[in-house]
Amino acid sequence: MVSKYTTEFLTYVNASPSPYHAVQTSKRMLVAAGFKEISERDSWEKKVERGQKYFLTRNGSSIVAFGVGKKWQPGNGISIVGAHTDSPTLRVKPKSVKSAHGYTQVGVETYGGGLWHTWFDRDLSVAGRVYVAEQGKFVPKLVKIEKPILRIPTLAIHLDREVNNKLEFNKETQLHPVAGLAEAELNKKDETETAEEDNFSSIESIEKRHDNLFLQLIAKEAGCEVSAIQDFELVLYDTQKSCTGGMKDEFIYSPRLDNLCSSYCSVQALIESLESDNALAEEEGIRMISLFDHEEIGSNSAQGADSNLLLAIMTRLASLKIEGVAPATASSPYETFAKSFLVSADMAHAVHPNYDAKHEANHRPQMNKGPTIKINANQRYATNSPGTLLVKKAADIAKIPLQLFVVRNDSPCGSTIGPILASKLGVRTLDIGNPQLSMHSVREVCGSQDVEYATKLFKEFFNHYTNLEKDILVDNA
Repeated sequence: MVSKYTTEFLTYVNASPSPYHAVQTSKRMLVAAGFKEISERDSWEKKVERGQKYFLTRNGSSIVAFGVGKKWQPGNGISIVGAHTDSPTLRVKPKSVKSAHGYTQVGVETYGGGLWHTWFDRDLSVAGRVYVAEQGKFVPKLVKIEKPILRIPTLAIHLDREVNNKLEFNKETQLHPVAGLAEAELNKKDETETAEEDNFSSIESIEKRHDNLFLQLIAKEAGCEVSAIQDFELVLYDTQKSCTGGMKDEFIYSPRLDNLCSSYCSVQALIESLESDNALAEEEGIRMISLFDHEEIGSNSAQGADSNLLLAIMTRLASLKIEGVAPATASSPYETFAKSFLVSADMAHAVHPNYDAKHEANHRPQMNKGPTIKINANQRYATNSPGTLLVKKAADIAKIPLQLFVVRNDSPCGSTIGPILASKLGVRTLDIGNPQLSMHSVREVCGSQDVEYATKLFKEFFNHYTNLEKDILVDNA
């Protein structure tokens, strides 16, 4: 039987083809659960209160949400589950107009370390953020064209008999999606050319940089005229819906499992941990999730994990003036960092039945056997023994099985937001994630039961962190 968590996750991921959509979908869940939106641009004095739930976004592609305990004081700890909203994809180039041999094509740029050969022969479309001129303002609108409009065709085996012996192709010249037949469009005179001669623009007009029919589809989805479009950030996505699979529905077949699975589980866990009226009544800390953009390309951006986003939010919260409570001091934020804990939630590698030798013999995670704690002696993962003990205690309470993973000594190891935030904040950190196959493919596979496992684990981590943290001694042992 498929659990409600699996069903809700499928809805979540199907609604979230881009980081902007993932944030929007998360916002809807949080608003429905009574969270209030605040802004980094405003003062939080008298706006953020104990016993209340809040969220904020940065760039529309990263989101942080938290509940403030009624017994919170400056310098107390924060329990955090962090994940990321982005996935490897193809992004429409700033000048995408392209044609060859009667075909209209769209120029794209690779984003992240994708398995790009899996994008061939898929029914693709575009989604993302469009900036539109509206009543004297420039406003962002999310678009998601539901129908397939793009496809990257493979070359027939008759024209390349060796194709099955190689996966190599040129990402610049052989990865252009076909959007349609050019026909007479290429011969039409640019109707905006004359008007633009009298209106200087520092950047070539959007109509010249992109195919007109392509722009018309985007404008229709955004509810505006093509002339109102100022710029956009669009990514390609596979239009095939996520679903359960396997003979007993034991799998989820879906794009963007890495890392929207962790994003959904963290949002849902925070909501559930705070859903009762008295959830924050005895809470001394703050319960928080932080979903970042740009993890797949190193996190080096204003909204990535290597930005000041979490640092700024934790500092502001630790410095709040609270009526009837001793005021914050200069050391309060540093006390908060030292008492806090981050669960870095990112997907893990399940053992592959056809490539089991790629896994270390004693560390072969399986799907539907629980979240996997990721450990690396070279700190590609930030896990250590106190962190493992803390999460184990939360898992014991939730009655959730856990697995352990290390890479082989002769294998490279990926990384996560965990080591970045641990070194930036000095916050104790553990890396964990649900095991999956086909990571970074256009369509990935994970266990359907593991969605519920991770959600319940994170929920009990939030519920019990304040008490568990006090019993696990480290520097004061």
